[in-house]
This record gives sequence, C-alpha cells and structure tokens, in this order.
Amino acid sequence: MVELKTLNLKVGHGIKGDINADPISPRQVLIVRYEDILDLSIQPGELRENIMVTGIEFDNFIPGSLLTFESGAAIRLTFHCEPCKRIAHLVELLKSIQGKRGILGVVIKSGKIQVGSNFQVQANKFPALSENPYERFLSFIIKIPIGKVVTYKQIIKGMGVDNSYLRAIPTYLKKTSAADYPLHRILDSKGYLIIYVNEQKNKLETEGIRVLTEQDFLNNLNKSFVNIKNYLWEDDTIYLK
Repeated sequence: MVELKTLNLKVGHGIKGDINADPISPRQVLIVRYEDILDLSIQPGELRENIMVTGIEFDNFIPGSLLTFESGAAIRLTFHCEPCKRIAHLVELLKSIQGKRGILGVVIKSGKIQVGSNFQVQANKFPALSENPYERFLSFIIKIPIGKVVTYKQIIKGMGVDNSYLRAIPTYLKKTSAADYPLHRILDSKGYLIIYVNEQKNKLETEGIRVLTEQDFLNNLNKSFVNIKNYLWEDDTIYLK
C-alpha cells in the first residue's frame, strides 16, 4: 500500500496502476468513510482502503449509491467489504467493525481525484449487489451473452471474492443445475467442458462456439475444450447500468 495525493480512475478498469484493477470485478475500489472508523481509533490506510472520504451521511453511504467527483470521475458502490483476518489486529472483535470496513465499488466514469476533491452522493442510484456470494454468482452468469464463455477464474472475479472460492464453484453449479441458467457457457479454468452440465457440447455448438477434442492418453479418453481466446467474455460495461 502506497499513500498517494492523486488517483487516476479509469472506467471499466479501476484505479490506474492498482494490481487489483479488473474490468469485470465489482470490487475495483474500496472506499471507507472516516466517520465510521474515528471511534475505533483506526488510522487512514490501516483498512487497506483505496479512498478515505468524509462528509457523507451514514444513510447515503450504502451499496447502490453513486459518488461523482468534481473532475467528472464517478464510482458506483456495489457491496460492503467484509471484515477479515487481515485487519483482525486492529479491533478486539471483528464484529465491532461490521458494516464499517468500507464499501467496494466500480469506476463508471474516468477522471482524476485528489486529496480535498469535492464530490456528490446520490443514494439508490443503482441496484445494490447482494452480500451473498452465491447470489452474486447467479447475477454474474445470467449476463454471459450467447456465443461467449467464461472460466471459473472469471466467475471468481465477477463475484468479487478471493481464489478460495474456486472450491465452491462446483457446489454452486450442482445447486443451480436444475434451474434455467446458462451454465453451459461456463468452462473450467483451462477451457475444458465441465461435468455438471448436460449436453454442454451441443448447446455451445448451437450458439456458434466451436468445441475441439483432444485425447487424454493417461486416462484413455477424449476431452472436449474451447479455445478461450476466441470466445472469452470480457465485457467491461457489465456494471455501468
């Protein structure tokens, strides 16, 4: 973490130069309200936030709000950042900082902001993303367009969770298999078809996606896969509406 006086916000990306910036992630920026940490004696930067703001009413600093800065830069707040072990040393109980860890967001308009920048807040400008990871999984996969695919790794990014959730994806797929979701557009992290979807090959080919086959000599079977480079969905407008 490096303290900066100026940040360059880039639409469909996040903060220029930030290792966590990603076009499909709902957690490009972490914003903390100074008033929320004042009584906890937590100093700016200790929560690993990107931006510290002050002057926002508590009722307006909520997922779904829009922050617009004087430069024209704008951030859509998506969902609360959960307290985790990285900040456990700052408080006696993690539950004491529940709802005060900050709110994550995505950059929807580019521009520079700096210390002392003025901004406006519009509450309920957008739908708030669910705090439940499984519900964010569902919200993400229904946006995958016809003729495109995503991998497990992209789903993790689109849900806004860490890599430990890769183990949960098969469970989510099984849980959703009976519902009407485009699960056939999901591939494993290497581009192979998955075992949780019936008729996946036929469904993909019906949408114009070419499915290839290679022989797995070790297990004496054929494995079907998709050339990810040709069909990967990387839409950076996913959170602009």
